[in-house]
Amino acid sequence: MKIPVDEILQSPKELTFSETIEELNEIYRRSNCSDFGFPPSIEVDLAYYRSGPDIFFNGSFRGPVTGCCGRCLENFGFTLDKDFAFVLTPKPTKPERGAEELHSAELESSYYSSDEIDLAPLIAEQVMLALPTRPLCAEDCRGLCEACGANRNREKCDCSTGSGDPRMAIFRTLKVGRLNKI
Repeated sequence: MKIPVDEILQSPKELTFSETIEELNEIYRRSNCSDFGFPPSIEVDLAYYRSGPDIFFNGSFRGPVTGCCGRCLENFGFTLDKDFAFVLTPKPTKPERGAEELHSAELESSYYSSDEIDLAPLIAEQVMLALPTRPLCAEDCRGLCEACGANRNREKCDCSTGSGDPRMAIFRTLKVGRLNKI
């Protein structure tokens, strides 16, 4: 959806629309990452208004997403339902300052430079920011057996559990109760 900048007033205007996000599937496909699958579109509720040259957007989106569990590698569906807010400011004509640390208020701002605002990339960005960093089908997912690869959520394997965490192997070689005197 595109909104002409001249039509954005100081009084808030509300919209409900369906935004296409299927290009996110292509982004994930190109990066060889199959953590998520997206529907062709997602439902968006949006309110926007202008204050001086700045344009404020807030709203929410919701829609079904497919995830690949980071523990058991099974696909599962979940609903992405998030609120968002961002501000667009006019793109500066020249750099205002050198390299400096960004403040939290600056992190919520983006720039616009044309006569209309294309919401598609902005909504797609908000969807990506709302995704979990590691998708899990359930908090108590037991994952895959490291020896035979069986999904521990669906079947029980007869593999030995091993000697514990391999990162702790050095501590298992220590003798308890023996102190070396220097």
